[in-house]
Amino acid sequence: MIGRNRMDTADESARASDEVESPPELSLDEIYHLLQTKRRRDVIRYVRDGEEPVRLRELAEQVAAWEQGTSVESLSSNERQRVYISLYQSHLPKLDNHGIINYDKDRGVVEATPQTAQFDSYLDPAREPAPSDQWPQRYAATIALCTLLVGTTAAGLVPISGLITTGIVLVAMSIVTGAHAWSTGWLHA
Repeated sequence: MIGRNRMDTADESARASDEVESPPELSLDEIYHLLQTKRRRDVIRYVRDGEEPVRLRELAEQVAAWEQGTSVESLSSNERQRVYISLYQSHLPKLDNHGIINYDKDRGVVEATPQTAQFDSYLDPAREPAPSDQWPQRYAATIALCTLLVGTTAAGLVPISGLITTGIVLVAMSIVTGAHAWSTGWLHA
């Protein structure tokens, strides 16, 4: 160690520990891949909301209860075992390998990591602004009004011809569809 002092060595160790402690940010594709399975989403929610490490058995029971729409006490042995095995063999190792959780397989303990918070916006839509997609309601209202017009025309309650009714229906649907396409940017491209 000629020409190096203790400060240089200490700085290098601090940089090395910083590199180890902060896992790389996941790409959007990796995040979606990890979240594609409801069991993994449930695991992330459960460990994130817990204040301390959780035992694998407790985690598996809660995930199984959520899947069955029941309480932990009402689960059958098969329901518990099926979830336990898939968590033990597949889901927890995958989340651990990506740094999302710490999974001590030998002790059967799972806990959140700082990286777990990266998934909050994907798991809690209530924390994000609600989407303003009102287009299904707009289409439904247009169809309902057009159906009412066609029905009243067919019953003779509205004194217009079937050809004019058809034209009104086509124009109404074209206007709604055009407005939808414009609002989503499809017509801008």
